Amino acid sequence: MNNNFYDIDYLNIVNDILNNDEFNKLSQIVHHGLDRKNHSIRVSYYSYKLSKLFGFDYISSARAGLLHDFFFENNKNSNIPKKIKTLIKHPEYALENSCKQFYLNDMEKDIIVSHMFPVSIRPPKYIEAWIVNLVDDIIAIMEVAYSARRRISYGFNFLLILMFTYIK
Repeated sequence: MNNNFYDIDYLNIVNDILNNDEFNKLSQIVHHGLDRKNHSIRVSYYSYKLSKLFGFDYISSARAGLLHDFFFENNKNSNIPKKIKTLIKHPEYALENSCKQFYLNDMEKDIIVSHMFPVSIRPPKYIEAWIVNLVDDIIAIMEVAYSARRRISYGFNFLLILMFTYIK
């Protein structure tokens, strides 16, 4: 795990999830240009920190934040209708997979299933779910921007190399 997320209290809360073989398969799935496991860790950790700072249930925020995208659909090369369906339905897939692997309390279930509001129609019931929802949105925007910047940079570098190869 990235050293930026080394917090012994946080690790004690999510250790069973981080050591779960099914959960670790998420590292093989591209998500926002990076991988889904690391995306989930970022959402979980920052939700944990914010919830702890404001005196909310940081344990449920950390655990559900880690499980919010616990699904295996990889739509990288899918058509638009399939991508939209997955966008809307993946909270349900994540909840189903999470319940198969871990015990979840009602708040954790709500956090997972409502984290895509308003894209999915289920609004969060708890402040912790709103926190995970917001953190997920911010992290996703940052990851997509980083990934796009990297692709643009590679493309620009390729064009420069191409240009200077043919300039005499």
